[in-house]
Amino acid sequence: MTEYISEEGLEKLKKELNNLKTVKRKEIADRLEAAKALGDLSENAEYQEAKEAQSLTEANIAEMEERLRDVKVIGKVRSRDYVEVGSTVVLKSDNGEEEYTIVGSEEANPTEAKISNESPLGKAVLGKKKGDKLEVKTPGGLVSYHLISIK
Repeated sequence: MTEYISEEGLEKLKKELNNLKTVKRKEIADRLEAAKALGDLSENAEYQEAKEAQSLTEANIAEMEERLRDVKVIGKVRSRDYVEVGSTVVLKSDNGEEEYTIVGSEEANPTEAKISNESPLGKAVLGKKKGDKLEVKTPGGLVSYHLISIK
């Protein structure tokens, strides 16, 4: 499944992957060597822990590489005529006006007004145009919104 991510998020992911491949792998290799020096590997807890850490790190690397193969970078918004991933929208409801940026699920952060394109509100607003009305089913009931602007 395609993952939407900002350029900043992509850089962060690449740095994290690079850190795992270089720094973390080296740390684990050093731990393995130190544990081997202690002798009998069959009853060596330090060796077993280092092997588990190595396995987990390699799984994380494989997962990150897979994510990077299927990522779509959110660049400049191509249109202000309709809402797409990367758009910032101003919505009006009974609670007043709220501004949200539509992002991929990995970068969603409601405290920063970044909502996922997979969230109920994100799904409802995608493809809408300025002036459109939409309704979103929430745990508190149905909420009506009016799309004021697209940035």
